[in-house]
This record gives sequence, structure tokens and C-alpha cells, in this order.
Amino acid sequence: MPKADAQALNYDKKTWWERVYVLEIARGMAITISHLIKNIAGLGEGRVGITYQCPETPMPIDSLWKGEHRLMHREDGTPRCVACNCCSTACPADCIAITASDTGHDEVEKFPIAFDIDILQCVFCGLCVEACPCDAIRMDTGKFPEATYEGPKHIFNIDYLMNNHPEGKSKISEAIY
Repeated sequence: MPKADAQALNYDKKTWWERVYVLEIARGMAITISHLIKNIAGLGEGRVGITYQCPETPMPIDSLWKGEHRLMHREDGTPRCVACNCCSTACPADCIAITASDTGHDEVEKFPIAFDIDILQCVFCGLCVEACPCDAIRMDTGKFPEATYEGPKHIFNIDYLMNNHPEGKSKISEAIY
């Protein structure tokens, strides 16, 4: 069967109402307008297009959301990290660099003298938090990383990570190891 005849058969299967495209366009516009009115009036369950006036009205953040990193403290104020490199090994983006040093006493063998996280490379997967055996690193700050054009500003060092604690959350880890 020639191609033109096949197209003619498909055209003949459509009803007269379907062949008049103006009516189909009007039906589609009616659906669109009904969704618009529902969203503006706030009717129905599936309301979309919620706008937050950020930064005056911050967007609500789920408790499971992974924010910026922070390092936990011991009771004496030193980092809880023992420089085991489990977090940097588990990191798929290879953005964590730890330099270890000997503490000189028996309770803790090593501690980090440098703990750097390159936030431009970080994918915020949370594998570093899961891999840490000492509960030394967390991602529960609720902070968004700031956007800048300069890369070195996004390398978080140990001083920043030790002081990056949100209000209402303890600096000292509750877990005892």
C-alpha cells in the first residue's frame, strides 16, 4: 500500500471532532487554565509552584538533608578525628585530604594537623559520615555551601570545620568510643 494511502486511512479513522484541531486546542487550554486556577487558589492536593522569598523566608529543610560538613570535638576541645583516613577512602569524589601527626600519649595515637575538604568537588553523598568509625565528621549543619567564582574559598580547612556548628547542636559527640 502506498504511503499516501496509509496516511489517508489514519486520517479517516479520526472523528470529525478530532479532525477539527481548534476544538482539541480549546480542550487542552481548558485543562491548563483549570490547573492554573487550582494552583493560584491553593485548591487540591498537588499544588506546585510554591515560592519562598529567600533569604527573608528560608526554605524548610528536611532533617535528613546533607549540609556542610563539621568536625566533632572531644571534651577537651581537640578534634574527635583520629586521622584513620576512612572518610577520604570512602569519598567517591576524592575531595578529602588528611595529614596526620602523632599525639604523644596512649589514649589517641594520631590526630589530624590538616583536614581539608574541597567543596567544589564534593557530591554531598554522605559516605564520609557513614565511613567514620569515631563519629568525627557530620553533615547536619543545615547550611548551603555558598557560591563563589574563586575555587580556593571552597576548601574548608580544619579550623572552619571545627567551628562550623549550627545553633542548638552540640560540638561534643554524644557517642563514646
